Amino acid sequence: MTQTAARPEGLSAYIAVTAAYWAFMLTDGALRMLVLLHFHTLGFSPVQLAYLFVLYEIAGVVTNLCAGWIAARFGLTSTLYAGLGLQVLALLVLSQLDPSWAVGASVVFVMLVQGASGVAKDLAKMSSKSAAKLLAPTEGGGLFRWVALLTGSKNMVKGAGFLLGAVLLATAGFVWAVLGMAAILAVILLAILVAMPAGLPKGRKGAKFAEVFSKSANVNWLSAARVFLFGARDVWFVVGIPIYFYAVLSDGTTTGNRTAFFMIGTFMAGWVILYGLVQANAPRILRAKDRPAADLIAAARNWGWGLVAVPMGLTLAAFVAGEPQTWLTVTLVAGLLAFGAVFAVNSSLHSYLILSFTKAERVTMDVGFYYMANAAGRLAGTLLSGLTYQAGGLPIMLGTATVMVATSAIAVGFLKPAIK
Repeated sequence: MTQTAARPEGLSAYIAVTAAYWAFMLTDGALRMLVLLHFHTLGFSPVQLAYLFVLYEIAGVVTNLCAGWIAARFGLTSTLYAGLGLQVLALLVLSQLDPSWAVGASVVFVMLVQGASGVAKDLAKMSSKSAAKLLAPTEGGGLFRWVALLTGSKNMVKGAGFLLGAVLLATAGFVWAVLGMAAILAVILLAILVAMPAGLPKGRKGAKFAEVFSKSANVNWLSAARVFLFGARDVWFVVGIPIYFYAVLSDGTTTGNRTAFFMIGTFMAGWVILYGLVQANAPRILRAKDRPAADLIAAARNWGWGLVAVPMGLTLAAFVAGEPQTWLTVTLVAGLLAFGAVFAVNSSLHSYLILSFTKAERVTMDVGFYYMANAAGRLAGTLLSGLTYQAGGLPIMLGTATVMVATSAIAVGFLKPAIK
């Protein structure tokens, strides 16, 4: 893939890609909360709820592996358009879900739709992250700032989506919420199809699929670290904690359910927004502008081990409490917010390092491979979220997260100081 030519045109294209990605992530966050809470109220178990998201994450693994080659071959705009269009289609299909279907049929239907949504999400994500590498300034920590701003703002938008999904479920209902999001995203897709600025690479006909597998030890170790980092988050994030909070907050009445929806949506949204805010400010927190790249690798090691302490402390609190108690719920809220802040710095460092390790001509390949690892971690976390919570409640679930964070920190320890 060739470097873009004129910076002003490239910047306009980057802004357009980022804005479209924001819109996509708003619907992605809302859809996750809609599906989770809607099917929990229908009586789905934690394991069944986890199954609803399994194909979404499997699709992410496959899509990221292929999307880097597709973008290198056909251009970044092609993957962006495909991602937005597929998400619109997935939302329209999901609106056809029939409440009278058997549980098994509903699970399979939603899994398939979520799988399509997972493909769409990762096509859009790879487009925006690769554009950051190609268009960011190369001096004065410009790449870290651009990547941190993109990832941070994206997660703040997705956090707003969690709240939006909970509010829409409580007010408009499942079907109208899904249809409304499809309509808005379709308008945005039409707008960028008509008015996408020039500046992004068009593709390279000679790109081979085998190029997606990186020969860089740094890329491979960082990808391994990403698997366990995001697995550790999703172990509690996807099913366990929302269902725990629902059990604590809802009294089983319609009013109680709506209140629980709103409070869970508010917490999940607040967590992701805090995560995104810290991500966006990670370069300032780390004083990255004045630090050599090798020093940021050392920082990734230190912050990785620092994160281990948070789920370890929450695991001990859950063991001591034994069952839901007010002090435990308050401790979980505070502890998970702290986890989000430290996790955000770790994630931001990883996102910067992957773009530093790769070269412009294979950026989509390495970014695709790296986010394949990211999706694999989310897949493992999603499965373990339902399984560990159903098998042993909070202590087992949080203990699993602790082990996964520690494994991620070990993998980061193998990164070499020399970048490129």
